[in-house]
Amino acid sequence: MSTETVRVDWVNDQLFLLRDRHGFPVVMTEPQGVSGADLLPLSLIGCSVWDVVAILQKQRQQISGVEVTAESVQDEDPPWRFRSIHIHYRIKGHGVSEGLVRRAIELSETKYCSVYATLRDAVEIASDFEIVNEQA
Repeated sequence: MSTETVRVDWVNDQLFLLRDRHGFPVVMTEPQGVSGADLLPLSLIGCSVWDVVAILQKQRQQISGVEVTAESVQDEDPPWRFRSIHIHYRIKGHGVSEGLVRRAIELSETKYCSVYATLRDAVEIASDFEIVNEQA
């Protein structure tokens, strides 16, 4: 089991500087920075897209772009609990296999993505994908 440490420093007013385990900065404030609540779905799709791209590359799929969005539903009252997150993958490339994309997403969701594994029992998570075929 590994232990990682991340950090947040209050700068002033409603401005916070977050740092990942490598010290990479993320500004958290609104409207010029990321919202704290947005970090949850961002973490989920960031973790998943990392896996999906790596798997598709290993499968020798000719991908030229990947866009992922997450649509979240939260309670309207504090603490604004997340109820569901829907992930949409948009894969661009030439001759990309629908079956291999489906399998890459499945592997991320069931085997590799730590954020997905952590959230799946607490939040309803669904996903779909589309493939945009580009000419060679």
